[in-house]
Amino acid sequence: MSGGGLVVALSGGVGGAKLALGLARVLPAEELLVVANTGDDFEHLGLAISPDLDTLMYALAGLDNPETGWGRRGETWSFMEALGELGGETWFRLGDRDLATHVERTRRLRAGETLSQVTAAFCRRLGVGPRLLPMSDDRVRTRLHTEEGWLDFQDWFVRRRCRPAVRAIAFDGAPAARPQPEVMAALRGGGLRAVVICPSNPLISVEPILALPGLREAIRGCGAPVVAVSPIIGGEAVKGPTAKMLREFGILPSAAAVARRYRDLLDGYVMDEADAAEAAAAGVPVTLARTRMVTLADREALARAVLAAADSLRRAT
Repeated sequence: MSGGGLVVALSGGVGGAKLALGLARVLPAEELLVVANTGDDFEHLGLAISPDLDTLMYALAGLDNPETGWGRRGETWSFMEALGELGGETWFRLGDRDLATHVERTRRLRAGETLSQVTAAFCRRLGVGPRLLPMSDDRVRTRLHTEEGWLDFQDWFVRRRCRPAVRAIAFDGAPAARPQPEVMAALRGGGLRAVVICPSNPLISVEPILALPGLREAIRGCGAPVVAVSPIIGGEAVKGPTAKMLREFGILPSAAAVARRYRDLLDGYVMDEADAAEAAAAGVPVTLARTRMVTLADREALARAVLAAADSLRRAT
């Protein structure tokens, strides 16, 4: 499928990566730019870890682990086993193959390369066709104010397994961070077909991207349809803590509630057929589709539905 023009997709990790892969399979590589959340990035065991960026990279390279949704397939765990024997921190699991990514990224960053340059080099080596870019080359860190005080994102998400209730979210470094220049150029240039907000957690995967100075304004002014895909089906998240977090913020989890979260940006919204009764509450034109992506065919079908929705909105304007 090709309607001509560039598609810019904003994405977090597992859920967003499924749609990103679907888009990559139905679009020519040069017509897709995927922008990854880096608010989840952190330093662990002396290494620079970029969880969402790597999940997207592995998915687009066909190297993702279908059992976990993160990390590399065919993974082994000798490093973690040996680390545990020495009394090291094993709460954040790094597979042997995945570890090579973090070691080489850390080496290159310390040598002066940017995160964008490192990512581009990895993508070339792994055969990723579309452009995959971090949201910024500057440091942004998501932190959560919980019932137990402030926690770094990975502490809350992995070590504490999302248990402490969240009261507020902060994106440290975002006000001074610069959006990735190629992303801004794509949004401000001509020939943009659509901006797609993937079905990632709006609070901790998409909003860190939108918190970068000028990014939200560039999306609003891009001149192309902006379409989001709901990460909620039947009042629950397909994966991850989205529904739990919305409840803790006093928001009833629903597909329509996520649409309202993006209300200043959206031209259209894709929600699951099971949530058809909520369509009117979304506040924007809605396309109903099967949004639960179990198979590769599901990913491709949803990608086509999203692009068709964007194209119909473009023709209507």
